[in-house]
Amino acid sequence: MYHLVIADDEGPARNALCDYFPWDELDFAVVAQCEDGEKALEFIRSHDVDVVFCDIVMPHMNGIELAERLYREGIRVKVIFLSGHASFEYAKQALAFGVKDYVVKPAKYRELVEVFTRVRRELDAERGNNSPEEAGGGQSVHSDRIIQAVQEYLEEHYRTATLEAAAEIVSMNANYLSQFYKAHTEVYFSEYLLRVRMRKAAELLEDIHYKIYDISEMVGYTNAKNFTRAFKKHYGMKPSEYRQRGGGRA
Repeated sequence: MYHLVIADDEGPARNALCDYFPWDELDFAVVAQCEDGEKALEFIRSHDVDVVFCDIVMPHMNGIELAERLYREGIRVKVIFLSGHASFEYAKQALAFGVKDYVVKPAKYRELVEVFTRVRRELDAERGNNSPEEAGGGQSVHSDRIIQAVQEYLEEHYRTATLEAAAEIVSMNANYLSQFYKAHTEVYFSEYLLRVRMRKAAELLEDIHYKIYDISEMVGYTNAKNFTRAFKKHYGMKPSEYRQRGGGRA
C-alpha cells in the first residue's frame, strides 16, 4: 500500500477522513494525521510517505507553505490540497509547487475516489507496481461496518432518524455520509429510511387496535395525510386498503 499523511487542523474532519473513508480499497494506508503543516513536514522528512492530503488554511505552516518546502527540498511526495476556499490564487500557487489536485470541502465521496484513484495509477506507473485495476470491486469490512451501524440506527430509531444524527454516530460529515451511503448501497439514505418506515407501518397495520393516524405518528409522520400519500406511493394502496386486504389481528 502507498503511505498517506493527512494534515488538517479541524480535528473532527481529519478524524472522519482517517477513520471512515475506505483508503484500503484504493491501496492507501494513513500512516500519520497532523494538525498543521509543520508536524506534517517533520513526519515526512523522517518517514516513507507517498502522498500528503492537506488543508490549505492551517496554523504555523499552511498547505501552500508545506507544498513549497517539499518542492524546494526535493522531497518526492505528491501533494493534494483540501480546502473550504475555491480560490484561483490558491490553485495558481498549487500548480507552481507541483500539487497534483485540489479538493474543495466538504469532500465528496466520489470525488475522493476519483482523485486518489488517479494518484494511485500515477504511483503505479512510476514504480512499476501491479495493483488492482479498480478500487470499487467490493466493499471492505471497514465500509460494511459503517453501513451496518447506519442501518442499525435506522431500524431502531426510524421514527426520529435524521441524516445528521446518523453522521454523528459514525463521526462523518452529513454530506459526506450521504455520498458514502449511496456509493456503497446504491440507494439514498432518505430512500432507505422510507423503506424502513413503510415496512414498520405495514407491520403495525396488521394490529387493528392501532388507528391509522396513530401508526402515522409511530413511524415518524406528524401529518397523517403525508403518511397516507407516502404509503400509497410505496405500496400502491392506501393504509386502510392494505389493512382490509391483509386482514388485521385482534
